[in-house]
Amino acid sequence: MTQQQDIKNAVETMRRGGVILYPTDTVWGIGCDATNAEAVKRVYEIKQRDDSKALICLVDSDARMQRYVRNVPDVAWQLIDCAPERPTTLILDGAVNLAPNLIADDGSIGIRITHEPFSKELCYRFQKAIVSTSANISGEPAAQNYRDIDPRILEAVDYVCWSRRNEHQPHQPSSIIRLRPDGQVEIIRK
Repeated sequence: MTQQQDIKNAVETMRRGGVILYPTDTVWGIGCDATNAEAVKRVYEIKQRDDSKALICLVDSDARMQRYVRNVPDVAWQLIDCAPERPTTLILDGAVNLAPNLIADDGSIGIRITHEPFSKELCYRFQKAIVSTSANISGEPAAQNYRDIDPRILEAVDYVCWSRRNEHQPHQPSSIIRLRPDGQVEIIRK
């Protein structure tokens, strides 16, 4: 299967409200339409995760990120520009246009612009934010490669991407930085 066909299948699955398993700029992820509350609910169920623990989403560009955060602070753009080689998730206040069960109780959202070719093209073709949470049961190690994914997760999703299944290399989760409205910067994960 070509990468383009793989992306087309994943996009069609998400447009129908389905949940996918896909390679990201970090570890393998469970994903869905970040604006679809029912799909987001299924992701929490698949991970066996309490929905009070917010999920993050991926986008393909600065412009798309601005669609989901009311006011992106200048320091966010500086952090993105300074860390192109290390995927960085920003937790920003003022989340909008997303499924309510994806947004944290304080109104924030974890969001990352992906530069990895497959996930960037997937986000671009989908034209919306995509949920991106590690492909593991809550509390278990993240799946760095396809071969590390728990069979229960493989069975629970609606589509498993074919691209990058044969990789066998270490992948790290993103660093996570919380930007508060008062300008305070908190590093949650390096």
